[in-house]
Amino acid sequence: MERPSHLVSWNWNFTNLLNSILVTVSDVQFEESILHVALSDGRRVSLPLDVVGWLDWLALATAEQRADWTIEPGGYAIYWDELDDGIEVEHLLGLQRLS
Repeated sequence: MERPSHLVSWNWNFTNLLNSILVTVSDVQFEESILHVALSDGRRVSLPLDVVGWLDWLALATAEQRADWTIEPGGYAIYWDELDDGIEVEHLLGLQRLS
């Protein structure tokens, strides 16, 4: 018997939400205009700052400002205090759209 589509969708969303809670940031590095984020499950997410529109604020930052990041308690996000902005793991994994 096939599952109703709303149950399949709910199960997929719940599973991905659970994974995003369990996956945390372990390291952040920059290579020119590319942001590399290492995750606790071994994945590495790389984002070109000059292409990803929702990272304009980070693309415009100086190298010194970019280097001044912290991992939020629990590892759920990266935060740049001087820039007063950050990125959550769930956004990196594409689970939640940004406006």
